[in-house]
Amino acid sequence: MHNRFFRHISYSLLLLSLFISSLTHANEVKLPELGDSSSSIVSQHQEHQLGENWLRVFRSQVRTLPDPQLQDYLVHLIYNLATHSQLKDRRLELVVVDNKAINAFAVPGGIIGIHSGLLLNAKTEDELAAVLAHELAHLSQRHFARGVEEQQRAALPNMAALLASLVIIATSGGDAGLAALTAAQAASIQSQLRFSRDKEREADRIGMETMVRSDFNPAAIASMFEHMQRAARYAGNRPPEFLLTHPVTESRIADSRNQASQYPKKPDRDSLGFHLMKARIQLHISETPLRASKQFRAKLGRDSENQVAAKYGLAIALTASGKLAEAENIINELLKKRPNEITFYIAKANIMLDSGRFVEAIKLLEKQLSLNPNNHPLTMSYADILVKVGDPRSAEKVLVKHTIRHPKDSGLWYKLAETHGMAGNIIGVHQARAEYFILNAVLDQAQRQLRYALELVENDYHNTAKIQARIRDIDEMKKQMNF
Repeated sequence: MHNRFFRHISYSLLLLSLFISSLTHANEVKLPELGDSSSSIVSQHQEHQLGENWLRVFRSQVRTLPDPQLQDYLVHLIYNLATHSQLKDRRLELVVVDNKAINAFAVPGGIIGIHSGLLLNAKTEDELAAVLAHELAHLSQRHFARGVEEQQRAALPNMAALLASLVIIATSGGDAGLAALTAAQAASIQSQLRFSRDKEREADRIGMETMVRSDFNPAAIASMFEHMQRAARYAGNRPPEFLLTHPVTESRIADSRNQASQYPKKPDRDSLGFHLMKARIQLHISETPLRASKQFRAKLGRDSENQVAAKYGLAIALTASGKLAEAENIINELLKKRPNEITFYIAKANIMLDSGRFVEAIKLLEKQLSLNPNNHPLTMSYADILVKVGDPRSAEKVLVKHTIRHPKDSGLWYKLAETHGMAGNIIGVHQARAEYFILNAVLDQAQRQLRYALELVENDYHNTAKIQARIRDIDEMKKQMNF
């Protein structure tokens, strides 16, 4: 382990409480020290600041999935649950990890992480919502701050070394990490797990209350646990990552089932949006679009599968394969039955674009945007098509306005930087790149980009002041993150 890992015990405690199996190079991260005069351990303001810094570094280390349609679906689902939760500070940020592992996590400051594999393995939207409600409960009960307090009371020996071993366990399958533990450290793990199980039970209970208030099926919590246990049996010695940080036992499943029985029975939600997003992920992870097409055709013959989603999946796979006529026929059929489904209009616009029908594609999305102003997936698709048809200046205007609504979307800033370049706006390129680097914790590079921009604005007092202020912002970020 690098020396700086051991110097920052506060961050060690963060990883221990915050699902360390989701990080690959966590030992290299430096975050602010904790402690506040107005709170015995960690204030909510510190948690939010810590979470923002953590997310910047996390983005720089993992592969994320910048799919605007998937992100939009998950954001709406999370905020629906958050509205009915005990969470007081609802400044939430989502990160979608491009990983087939079954995992999700919550980080202080309102960070919700979801692995794409969680959607693939959830059978219903209720099961996905069950995991998210559980994570929101961890945030609402401030389990991180309580965990730090518990560690201080316990005065655990050599906490950094203990965490180092736990990271090895989480990333190597267990044997190497277990061999590194002393007897005293093993006792410490048992103490921590007992506290962790208490927090897990509390999150189960509060998460179920959130499910009920959000009109989801509370029985989905137990069914999702059962699916994970089956996945663990099939995986042999390597269970789903979620189970490594959220241990599930038969008694916990039974407790969830008993608790759910106290509420009126609800049928599972048959959410089309959930199944459409699963189809998008299935295409994304498929070896080739042709293979995905075969898989979706096979699903069309199964009564148990969502037929609309299978048709949609087939259509986007055919589009990726260049079989545009068949893809458009399928989308047109879907739109006849569901004329308000934005996902289908975006798919049709992409088919038109690939067919060379640029004007039709633009008009189609403009009409949908007039009906759904500022819709994130529509806006991103519209800007993308404007660029592809050779009108980057119009796309530039669209994306600049959109960054005001989504200032922390790193994929948006990346696209804007490219679009600025195509439009010949070099100052804009440097500024957009700087925002992208800020969101990915590459702060020196962010300042370098802003200095390039500063050289180009010359006598423009307003832009000069604006860029200089942003450079100072980054200096403050460096102090917070000990860079």
